[in-house]
Amino acid sequence: QVHLLESGGGLVQAGDSLRLSCAASGRTFSRAMAWFRQAPGKEREFVAALLADAGGPTVYEESVRGRFTISRDNAKTTLYLQMNSLKPEDTAVYYCATASTWSRSQSAYNYWGQGTQVTVSS
Repeated sequence: QVHLLESGGGLVQAGDSLRLSCAASGRTFSRAMAWFRQAPGKEREFVAALLADAGGPTVYEESVRGRFTISRDNAKTTLYLQMNSLKPEDTAVYYCATASTWSRSQSAYNYWGQGTQVTVSS
């Protein structure tokens, strides 16, 4: 069993930065971990994934590449999403998730956190 708990969301202005954290418990090592987001009225979408352990390959959705950085601290079993140069269109509930094998599809992920709200004002 894996439990995920996100934190770090909030209300910021365009151009600001935020760092989201996802505290994980259970057998998360060697599993792909990812961030997804869901804006009001839209489907949940892939944001970024870390394919394995800390320092492993990463994948980003095109609109966040160069602004967001996904990382992992295996010692603290915590996943991070550093978000810089935030835009109003980044406003969404952000979820962390884990799967045996990474995918851009949310259906591949069988453990999810409860989400944390990020609101970016213009």
